[in-house]
Parts: sequence; structure tokens; C-alpha cells
Amino acid sequence: MVTPAADPGTPSSDPVKPSSDGDPRHVGARGDAITDGAATESRPEATGRVPKTRDPFFDNAKYIAIVLVVAGHAMEALRDVPVGKALYLFLYMFHMPVFIIVSGYFSRRFPYSKNKARKLITQLLVPYVIFQIVYLLLGRFVGGRDVNPTLLDPYFLVWFLLALFAWRLSTPVWLRIRWPLLVAVLISLAAGLQELPGVLETGRILSLLPFFVLGMMLKPEHFAYLRRRWVRILAVPVLAGGLVVAYWAQTRMSVEWVFWRRSNGYLGVDNLTGTAMRVGMLVCATTLSAAFLALVPSKKTWFTALGAITLYVYLLHGIPVKVADYLGGYDHPALHTTLGVLAVAVAGVLLAGLLSTPPVRAAVRWAVEPKLDWAFRSRPRGLG
Repeated sequence: MVTPAADPGTPSSDPVKPSSDGDPRHVGARGDAITDGAATESRPEATGRVPKTRDPFFDNAKYIAIVLVVAGHAMEALRDVPVGKALYLFLYMFHMPVFIIVSGYFSRRFPYSKNKARKLITQLLVPYVIFQIVYLLLGRFVGGRDVNPTLLDPYFLVWFLLALFAWRLSTPVWLRIRWPLLVAVLISLAAGLQELPGVLETGRILSLLPFFVLGMMLKPEHFAYLRRRWVRILAVPVLAGGLVVAYWAQTRMSVEWVFWRRSNGYLGVDNLTGTAMRVGMLVCATTLSAAFLALVPSKKTWFTALGAITLYVYLLHGIPVKVADYLGGYDHPALHTTLGVLAVAVAGVLLAGLLSTPPVRAAVRWAVEPKLDWAFRSRPRGLG
């Protein structure tokens, strides 16, 4: 989820330095937690400097994906309805993998970027601490839940910030080893062999690792391939087929599978069956993610600029969703119908738009984009 300080279409004053493989480094505005600035190479100006502009394709993808995330969370309490559970399984199979793949793609140059420690702390750790406390207090005093008051056990949706922190730290490893994606897949499969501690969401971080590493391995031409006409046409039946399979699976599959955090034993299967299930889910999630990205508009749209502030939507939308759940807002029988599920999904779409508005962002910018220049030295402390 991205939170830059500037409009994604506004060129930056810094040049884009080409990398060794000819791909421009995507380093951009402050607070861009996922893409670290979705910059792409543009025409040189009279100064001879190459301005950085955001690629609308990635901002479009992030905004559509965050809308699906909000809709999915909004429907979470309605999984007793077959359509509700089917839509929930379908969305959860690919909407977070899409974010993780995009995060990995723009993390390829993270080891070489400036102010790495500052970015990790201000873009990920500080918002994590703030919203972990917010959701813990919400669960305790509004929901009356017996929550664990700790920063080491991510509550609700803040796990993604902690996961991205861990994945970003690991980027030098994946850039150095010979078969990074294979190793990441083996780690993911091994994570299901036994129940891992819930502290720091270890199981989920390891299980979803292949999507981050896959993103790191991708190059611009791979995304260009997805924009071919025949691929875009094929993406429609692929997504439609995924929805049909999700409806078939909703009576046969626990939603715990799509959370990627529990062991095979916890899910009631032996390790051979659980490993096969994980392999199938990795393939399905990757295929659905590719189909989703193939249908994302590549040109600027009315919502392109909103793709640059999806972290606001991600961190904030859980508050009204949880409050509604805690206060019985989902108890009305009319909501536990097919039409009720669809109405709540539409409400989630509208909520995503509301949380993207300037007044909302201005009110919570201190928490999502904290300015902590005072906490950092202008240059590293000497070791001598």
C-alpha cells in the first residue's frame, strides 16, 4: 500500500538512474511503502535530467486491489451466506498476492536505495505500532475482546506492514542466491509442516514469501506481456472460472487456507495432502493475480491518482468494519442474503473511495506518513 507525498503523475526533481539491467530504478516520493515510488523513465528535460513519473498501470492495479480488499473485509461477517463465502474465498485467493507481487517488484532496488533504515522505520514500523495499538484498543473497549496487548502479535490487518518489513530486509538474500523462487516456494511449503508461533505472524510471512520473491524476479517485459490482447481476453474466463471454483469450494474448504497462517495439522490434513494443497494454492493465486493484472488499465484513469494513497485506505478501513461488527451492524437478517452480501460489497467500494478523500488523509497523515526527520542523524554515526 502506497503513501507518497506527491501526486503520482507529478514528475520528481530527482533523476531516474538506470540500473545495470537497463531498468530504471523506481525510487520516488516519501512514504511510498509498497512501490517506494512507482517511477518510470520519462523524457529528459532541458536540464538534461530525467524526471520520475509514476507508471499509471501499477497505481491502477493498487487502487482496484485495495477496493477488493475493503469489499472482502466488509463481507467477512457474512460468510454464512454461500455467495458471501464464495466471494470471500475468491478475493482472498489473489488480492493480497497482487499487492505482495507489486511490492516485490519495486523492492528489487531497495538494497541500493538511500535512507533504507529511515524508510523501513517511517513507512512501515511506526505506522505498524500506531495502528496495532488502535486496533487493540478498538477490540478491547468497543468489541469487549480479550486481546493480547502486545506489539509482537499483529492484530487484524496490520500484519502486512510487519511482513513487508521482513521481506524488505531479506531482499539482499534473494538477489544473491541462484534459485530464489524455488527456495522461497520450499520455505512456504515447509511452513505448513508444523504450527509456527503466532508471534510476528511467522507462518504467514513465510507462507506468502514466494509472491514477494516472484515480484522481485519480474521485469517490465513480463508486465508488458500481460497487456497483450490475447492475454487480456483469456484473463476473463480465467477469473470467471476462479469464481465458479470458489463457489464449488465454499462448502468443501475452510477459509483458514486463504489466510496462509496455519499448519496442515491445524487444518485437519496430513502433510502430503497439505503440501499438495499449498502447491495448488500457489499456482491458483499466481494465475488469478496474472489474470487480474492483465485486465488492469495501463493508461491514466479517474482513479489512477488514488493508487498512490492506498495505505490510507488499507489501514483505516478496518476501523468502521470492526466497529460495525462489534456493535451488531451485521446482525440484521436482510444482510445474510445474496442481495445483502452484494449490498455490503458495494458499501465496501464506497468506503474505499471515502477514505481516499483529502480531508480523511489530512486528518490521519501524522499516523500514516509520520514526519520523523528529527529522529534521524544527517549522516551515519562513525564506527571508529
